Amino acid sequence: MGNFFHQISVIYSSYWNYLLKELTNPFNNGGSYFYLLIAISLIAWSLEIIVPWRKNQAIFRKDFWIDVFYMFFNFFIFNLLIFIVLSSLTAKYFQTFMQFIHLPKSGIFDLSNLSLWIQFPVYFLLADFVQWVIHVSLHKNKFLWKFHKIHHSVTEMGFAAHLRYHWIETLVYKTGMYIVLAWLLNFKLEHVFILHAFTILIGHLNHTNIALDYGIFKYVLNNPKMHIWHHAKKIPENLPFGMNFGITLSLWDYLFKTAYVPHDGKDIELGFDKIETFPRGFFAQFVNPFKKEKTK
Repeated sequence: MGNFFHQISVIYSSYWNYLLKELTNPFNNGGSYFYLLIAISLIAWSLEIIVPWRKNQAIFRKDFWIDVFYMFFNFFIFNLLIFIVLSSLTAKYFQTFMQFIHLPKSGIFDLSNLSLWIQFPVYFLLADFVQWVIHVSLHKNKFLWKFHKIHHSVTEMGFAAHLRYHWIETLVYKTGMYIVLAWLLNFKLEHVFILHAFTILIGHLNHTNIALDYGIFKYVLNNPKMHIWHHAKKIPENLPFGMNFGITLSLWDYLFKTAYVPHDGKDIELGFDKIETFPRGFFAQFVNPFKKEKTK
């Protein structure tokens, strides 16, 4: 038991030191996620202010500040308090268990020795596809939907809505990513910061109040004009669980027939049925999925 608590102490100490380096030395090891998030957020928000799609939407739109809090909570506070320890310990004991049943602790198919020119695009495509599959599951599974509803409680779209989600989603996404990309395939990537920067930028832009679809590249990259339909309150009958599930790439939705952009979605109503009764505060949303649903 003493060794267990020692491991937790070491993990907390290591992450705290990492966070301090992020804040005090933004160019350490290629870049700082803290300042990256601020820079991308300011770029996206500036675009909303300069060239707004919905011109009647306030600069400080409805729920702006709670979404900003969600951004930093999910990206840093949750990592510091819970996720880093939980993920580190889980990975350690998962690897121990794999060895116990005589399976490699990582890299069933080891891709770590391949050229970065091969690893990088393969990792990017697989990571995005895994997240697409998980995102579809968040809509189809009733239990997971309870958590994902928080992201869909946005009624006015803006850049900060990108990271409005329940912390349980982090566990679901990271578990799927770890199993496929670390344990099954064992990638060893340098400069992954660049890839993360790109995905954060696209994610922010997808939720931004700007009229953007990238022209012909809309069939490859997710975009604001496509993603707003993912948040539409009214869902077509032939897509009962939703549409446009793409994270960074839109191509999965076109391949699997879940793409849906019937017309300009500039002024469509966002949310879900009975959204007016959904809690608006952070703590109320935090605990809401764990509450027992009322029966009539």
